[in-house]
Amino acid sequence: MDRSQLLENLSTTTEWDVIIIGGGATGLGIAMDAATRNYKTLLVEQADFAKGTSSKATKLVHGGVRYLAQGDLGLVKEALHERGLLLKNAPHLTVNETFVIPNYTWFNVLKYTIGLKFYDLLSGKLSLGPSKYISKKQTISDLPTIKQEGLKGGVTYHDGQFDDSRLAMNIAQTALENGATVLNYVKVETLVKDNNSKVVGIIAKDVETGVSYKATGKVVINATGVYVDNVLHMDRPDAPHMVRPSQGVHLVLDPSFLPGEYALMIPETSDGRVLFAVPWHDKIIVGTTDTLRDHPELEPHALEEEIEFILTTAGNYLTKKPTRSDVLAMFAGLRPLAAPQGEGAKTKEISRSHKIIVAASGLITITGGKWTTFRRMAQDTVQKAIEMGVLPNKPCATEQLHIHGYSDIPHTDPLYFYGSDLAGIKKLIEANPSLGEKLHPQYPYTKALVIWAVKNEYARKVEDVLGRRFRLLFLDARAAVAAAPAVAKIMAEELGRDASWIQNEITEFTQLAQGYTLN
Repeated sequence: MDRSQLLENLSTTTEWDVIIIGGGATGLGIAMDAATRNYKTLLVEQADFAKGTSSKATKLVHGGVRYLAQGDLGLVKEALHERGLLLKNAPHLTVNETFVIPNYTWFNVLKYTIGLKFYDLLSGKLSLGPSKYISKKQTISDLPTIKQEGLKGGVTYHDGQFDDSRLAMNIAQTALENGATVLNYVKVETLVKDNNSKVVGIIAKDVETGVSYKATGKVVINATGVYVDNVLHMDRPDAPHMVRPSQGVHLVLDPSFLPGEYALMIPETSDGRVLFAVPWHDKIIVGTTDTLRDHPELEPHALEEEIEFILTTAGNYLTKKPTRSDVLAMFAGLRPLAAPQGEGAKTKEISRSHKIIVAASGLITITGGKWTTFRRMAQDTVQKAIEMGVLPNKPCATEQLHIHGYSDIPHTDPLYFYGSDLAGIKKLIEANPSLGEKLHPQYPYTKALVIWAVKNEYARKVEDVLGRRFRLLFLDARAAVAAAPAVAKIMAEELGRDASWIQNEITEFTQLAQGYTLN
């Protein structure tokens, strides 16, 4: 990955087939799809890849048990199919996770035992394993810290678990390897239109240098998640709002709160939301909330009532009740939901299915959806451009495509999520053993990973490395702050930055990390 070469591509290419605005799950998926169909593809992202919603998910590759309960069988079936494909195409990042639903009434035992058989049925040949009823004794064995009073038994079922920002990075690399020009920290300033008021390109500025570039293409795709309205208003200032952000908050705890390999799923909380407690990178992620917000933010912050809701609900089901002081990290993400109609609309009632809108100007906007269905969303978006007649008809090539890093490295290795890239990282350490030194004594992340992130994974800032190339900020925010000076120093040497850059990065990251901690 050579950023200067990619910027050269941006300045010298006379016409692209596909220009994509937005470097989250949706945009990157479209870039991978378009590039593997041999379309000349450009993607630009104003911040880092997966900086927004796509690094702040519940880490589940799932059909959506909640959507099954709402009767949205089409969405569930599509998501279960995509879940199965992703576990096959990115085994280095995905896990077949067993979830346990504890039941405290015999009615719920019956309801979830029967209901999850439909979930199994909808997954078809790509099933991850059958759901089943388990006894009270087995439920306690699987979830040793579960509240036992009134427990009747449980139901187990299978879903996927993954590392979201690592997948985003590997999709970017896959697109790059297939000929796409993919750039982070390049912000679209305006849309370019022809004499017929058709969108034919973008003017975008390199955030690092301030240099602006003009790119023209056959189709421009708005895949900016919670920011789709901003781009729609560049096209048409009076365009109606398409998205209302919904905030999801997660708390990260020590594994002693839920020891073992099983995940906990509470299908009905006090306000009808679902609560998960999921093992992830030797921690437990507990979430999520579903709170409508007025405006999108790159770094949304948890509301006090969301924090209390998660702590209280988890405490109602766990014998070891988490408190504020137990929270190692906290993160909030915004889902791009279709703007609800009417004051009484609730986010949990809004479908997560994706929508593709074509403006009179020819601008294509993709909104909604979820991480699990990113590949299908990309396929549908590119297919829409073909149907419009702006791209030649070429078949989708991503259904069986191995994503960068594909390998069967056992997940017992603490750096398993690097997949096939782990060999290259080990070579760096063999050539210079000092790069094997840990950045923090309690975590497996080494100096070599920082160099790898800069040279091979587009990392430009300390936050990119500690937040998204490996996940220390999301696992233990205070440990990430402690590691920041060492990371900044290594990055400065690789990027040719000076002492003031190092100090600015440390200060910026320390301030950012405050939003990931509970005081």
